[in-house]
Formats: sequence, C-alpha cells, structure tokens
Amino acid sequence: MTPFAPKTPLADLAAMLDAGTTTSRELTEIALERIAADGGNGGAAFCFVDADGARRQADALDALRRAGTRLSPLAGVPISIKDLFDVQGQPTRAGSRVLADAAPARADAPAIARLRRAGAVLIGRTNMSEFAFSGLGLNPHYGTPASPWRRSERHVAGGSSSGAAASVADGMAAAGLGSDTGGSLRIPAAFCGLTGFKPSAGRVPTEGVVPLSPTLDVVGAIAPSVACCALMDGVLSGASFDASRPLAGARFAVLRNYVMEGIEPEVARVYEAALDKLARAGALLTEVRFAPLDSLPAINTFGFSPIEAFAAHRSRLGSQADAYDRRVLARIRRGEAASAADYLDLLAARRTTIAAARQFFAGFDAFVMPTVPIAPPAIAALEADDAAFAAANALVLRNPSVVNFLDGCAVSVPCHKEGGVPVGFSIGGFYGQDEMILALAGAVEDALEV
Repeated sequence: MTPFAPKTPLADLAAMLDAGTTTSRELTEIALERIAADGGNGGAAFCFVDADGARRQADALDALRRAGTRLSPLAGVPISIKDLFDVQGQPTRAGSRVLADAAPARADAPAIARLRRAGAVLIGRTNMSEFAFSGLGLNPHYGTPASPWRRSERHVAGGSSSGAAASVADGMAAAGLGSDTGGSLRIPAAFCGLTGFKPSAGRVPTEGVVPLSPTLDVVGAIAPSVACCALMDGVLSGASFDASRPLAGARFAVLRNYVMEGIEPEVARVYEAALDKLARAGALLTEVRFAPLDSLPAINTFGFSPIEAFAAHRSRLGSQADAYDRRVLARIRRGEAASAADYLDLLAARRTTIAAARQFFAGFDAFVMPTVPIAPPAIAALEADDAAFAAANALVLRNPSVVNFLDGCAVSVPCHKEGGVPVGFSIGGFYGQDEMILALAGAVEDALEV
C-alpha cells in the first residue's frame, strides 16, 4: 500500500516521515510516477516538472532527518507551484505563449522562498488559465486539466489554479500553491473535492508573482483539508495560531440573494443538506439578503481585473496579440475602454460596499454561500462554444468574487458525498479575520463529515 494516497493530510505525511515509515524520496517518486503516468492528468496539470531538482531536495531532507535534525511539518512533502510564481532558475510563463521566451527568474518569489525554507519539495509548475484570467481553467496552449469527478467525461478542474487542484486531487502533489483574484483557489477546490483558502489581501507577499489585478490578487493554497490549508498559510504568512473552534453557537449569515441565482438543483440540494447538518451541530443560521450584492454587476461594468490587466499588457498587445488565448485577450481588452474616472468610481463604489457589508454583517461570525452554483461543465462543450464558455465563466466566478470585492477572506470546503457532484461550501469573513475563518471552516468541515 502506498504511503501517499491522493489527498493524504499533510500532518499524516509529516508523521510518517518523522516515524521513518516513508521517506521524502519515496513520496517524491510516487508523485513523479503519477505525473508521468500514461493516460493520466499529469500532462495537462503540469507545465514543467522539476524531477531532478525535486529528487535532490528530497534526498537532502532525508539526510537531515537521518542525522536527527528537527524539521518542519512541510519538510520533504511534494508541493506543486502555479506557473505564475518566480522560482529561481525557471522561466515564469503564467500559462501563456506570450511569455514563452521569458528569461529564468533570478530569485524565488517570497512565497516560494518561504516554502523552500520550510523544506517543501517543489515538484513542478502547474498549468493555469492564461494569466489567471478565467474561472474555468481552459488553456489552449498547454492543455486543460480535468476534475476527478466522472473522469472519463472530462469536466473542468476550475480556474485559474486548475493544475494546482488537479495535482492535489490525483496525488501528484500533497498541496498546491496558487493565487486568487476572483475565486482562483476556491473554484478549483470546489470542482475537485478539495479545500481552498483565500487569505486577506497582503497576508502573503505577492512580489515575484505575475499579476492579474494587484488590487485583488492574493496568494494561498489548495489542499486536502482545512488543517492542511492552515499549515500552508502558517508557512506562507508567518502567522502562528490555533485553528480550532467549536461550531455550537457560531453565528452564520446565510446569503439568499444574488449568490443563489441560477443554482443547479443538485448543487442546491447538497448545499441545503450541508446547512441542515450545521444547524443540527449547533450553528446559529440566519437567512439574510444583502441588497448591495444585487448592484455588483452594474458596479463592475469594467471591473478591476480587465482595467488592471489592460494596463499591464497594453505594451504587448500591438505586437503579440496573436499569441494570447483569444478569450483571455477579449477580457483584457474590455479594460481598454475604461477611463480614469471609471476606475476612480469603481474604487469609491468598492469602499462604500465594504463599509455597508461590515455594518450589515457585524452581528455574525461569518457569511456562507455555495462556492460555485453549478457542477463542473464538460471541457469539450466549453471549448466548442464561446457563448457557453462566457456564461459558465461568469457564473463560476460570481460567488467567490464577492469575497474579493469585499476585501475579505474565505475557505471553501467540500460538502458532497464521495462520488457525488462536487459542491463547495464557502465560509467568508472580512479583512484580517483569517484565523477565525479558518477555525470556523475547520468546525464546519468536522460537522459535514464528508
């Protein structure tokens, strides 16, 4: 029996390494074998596999353990890296042909440096929506990873951190480092039966990360459980905290407007069953309607991502437009029509909405909603139909992007039964409430008993 089954908790892997029942080299070889397996998901999930580098890291960590050195819980564990992080000596292409000739990075991004110091084995770079600009994870340049749900039918893994989620779901990595601008950690986590944590803005440095929207971009992890995400966050943020809290008496605002529109019946059934479980476990649930959410489509006529992405890419568009994913290019070009006044209006509307939300939710510990209102769509149908792609992309981004717009933090935990349609349950809070939200998410996870 392999010591590294897909979705093995990080703490279990650390315990096995410390006990000597496995080695970092063994875990690394298992991950590499799965990435290279014929007919597997590895070819689409990874843009680059650093097999030799990973083996060297693993051997060095095994030697330290044999010498009796006390190591961190991540030491010797294979971790995947989204293709928009600088890793010294590797080019950073952000899932794009536009950066195909990028020079190797001269230094690690701070997030990478922190993982390296903790002893994580950096197994390779994972595929993604080009420049992180899609919630579905399709990539016409490097292939599209698939969700483990109904694998033979090939449904999307979710974006933009598609390869990160696929790598963890299929045991090609124990956890995946990714980013989140409008749901890019939580959507793939929901579609792949995993946990995704979107931290508060600035909690983890974004230097050395190819930006989509500097206003909204954050760095976080996709992992098997809330405890795994908390462990990754501790390394990435430097925070030390107790991520445990009883569910009984916790006050949850259950959002009923905006985020429930267009929800598929089976997703709704699973989500409502999860709410029932929380109520039976002693959580205090109050259904609410936060009216400003209904105004978000009008507020985001342009949106931060198109405006800020156009500013970043405009110098390339004249000579390299043909190298872009045409769907990503169209979204970037939406920002071209925005004026400085439009951008200032957007900033002002965001401040007003955040202030209203903080006042409205002041009596609650968190607000909850379905992470995504639909099941993972089939890849082939989205590749063939621009209108279907646009509609699905808008729908999967809608709910998680609420948290980014409100300058909050959130955890998506799976709430479906094994083999059933994958449904994520989102627990959200405001800026700086990361520890409380992680603790509440852990209590929710225990109550759901997925």
